[in-house]
Amino acid sequence: MSNALAVAGVTAVLQYFLNAVYNNPSSVLGSVTVSAIAPDIIQGSVGTGGNAPLQVNLFMHQVTFNAAWRNIDLPSLAPDGITRLKNQPLALDLHYLLTAYAPEDSQAEALLGYAVLFLHENPILARSEINIALGSLPPTYSAPFANALGLSGLADQIEMIKITPATLGREEIAWLWTALKADYRPTFPFQVSVVLIQPQNPLMAALPVLQRKIAAQPSASSPFPNITEVDPPSGQPVACLGDNVTVQGGNLGGASAVLLSNQLRGIQSSITSLLNPKDSSFQFTVPNPSLPAPQPNPTDLPAGVYLLSAQIPSGTDTVETNGVPLAIAPKIASSWAPGTLASGPSVNVSVPCTPYVRPSQRVSLLIGSQEALADAFTTPTNSPSFTFAPLQPTAQPVPVRLRVDGLDSPIVDMTKTPPAFSGPSVRVT
Repeated sequence: MSNALAVAGVTAVLQYFLNAVYNNPSSVLGSVTVSAIAPDIIQGSVGTGGNAPLQVNLFMHQVTFNAAWRNIDLPSLAPDGITRLKNQPLALDLHYLLTAYAPEDSQAEALLGYAVLFLHENPILARSEINIALGSLPPTYSAPFANALGLSGLADQIEMIKITPATLGREEIAWLWTALKADYRPTFPFQVSVVLIQPQNPLMAALPVLQRKIAAQPSASSPFPNITEVDPPSGQPVACLGDNVTVQGGNLGGASAVLLSNQLRGIQSSITSLLNPKDSSFQFTVPNPSLPAPQPNPTDLPAGVYLLSAQIPSGTDTVETNGVPLAIAPKIASSWAPGTLASGPSVNVSVPCTPYVRPSQRVSLLIGSQEALADAFTTPTNSPSFTFAPLQPTAQPVPVRLRVDGLDSPIVDMTKTPPAFSGPSVRVT
């Protein structure tokens, strides 16, 4: 891979070979200067009339990411998400303008013709040619800089340097030369791809393996404890506080605890009371502490999606299984049974619920298909209020759902065939 000087190395290689094209014994143009500076600098140094020298200028006006290389060989990090195991290469495309300066008729066109023909005949720069060019740079390159370009690694990168013509519309050309603050001259745009710059950030490398022990496992199932699924009760897709949840998998007979983690809320809860432990499954109860209001710091598990894993002692260590998602949904208390609600503008409805809803959660109440966000609250509450503006009447009782962070309180009885609505319902009159 190349280092940061590879971009300058590409320009130096092109300049070297264009010098060889123009300044050779068979040239009919005489001495030609090949430069690699900004056009506005040349504007002030080029003479006028017959005294103006012949000059061809390379100007790299844009650098863009290479789309193909940008999406491969992504950075590799250790499980901690910090330790770097591999550096992603910086893949760049270089966009050039090749401009000809001449004082007499057709000389600029001749200069441009030689350059375009050279680029056409050399669409790929061979590694040997790059080494020759970087080892024979003109005196305009100071010794330290020339030596550094020779060590840029441009010839050794995995991708070859390719040259392709580019097309600029009239608007792009006009904008570009206006920005350069220079008079337009005959110009050929082209692109060089791809320059791969390898970052030199420090990496971590694993130590060699001292001994490999390979054993045949007669069963296709994993010999390690693992969880395959988590089943809330009664066929529900979500669990509520107080529900018995079944965990299925393999080699779970020694499970001692269940871990429920929610990174969004910064929660990690351990449940040690496991029911009916078997090698293929066990059960546990989602904690449902009695928490009368008010509770500024409730200890119940807030509604949300948790990552569930099991802990299994193994000698002096504890093995943690893979994680499987478990959704804990809110639930409207059974004591809420108003039967009917009056329709109208700005109708306020308050419902008791578990678990406590937190101020950072998005909470709404759905009466049939009508939804209202919770009124603002600054401390956890188990009786949020909602204002419907307006609340439309319904022809019959409709289900009522409490929605917290996208999870709805269960309102379908999955034990019936076909499933039927159950739970709280009201009729809006």
